Amino acid sequence: MEGARLLHTMLRVRDLNRSLDFYSSLLGMQLLRRQDFAEGRFTLAFLGYGPENETTVLELTHNWGLHDYAVGTGYGHVAIGVKDVEAVTQALAHAGVKVVRPAGPLKGDPREIIAFVEDPDGYRLELIQRS
Repeated sequence: MEGARLLHTMLRVRDLNRSLDFYSSLLGMQLLRRQDFAEGRFTLAFLGYGPENETTVLELTHNWGLHDYAVGTGYGHVAIGVKDVEAVTQALAHAGVKVVRPAGPLKGDPREIIAFVEDPDGYRLELIQRS
């Protein structure tokens, strides 16, 4: 885990524009990037107080269509950048960690390699490959 750092925390939101306004206008975050994934029917928006390559940011995920989330199910995951997602995932699995999604490309962006594991309480952690 040498060189690892916390990348982002993700929240699912019902109304992306309302959430963007709240985090930017009321909390002073900057919209760093926004991307629609038509194949997966969702939009990702990343906000923060500094550049993603230097600071931890907030990811807002808007699943297209009507969705109602309770506060407990609105939580998504904590993301951690690692050098080799496959190697880290295998090491964690060997240590008895539950792998929810094996290492592989992000649906809609094959350049990004990710995996999901669960902590002891069932909270999901996303591993994202970073060079």
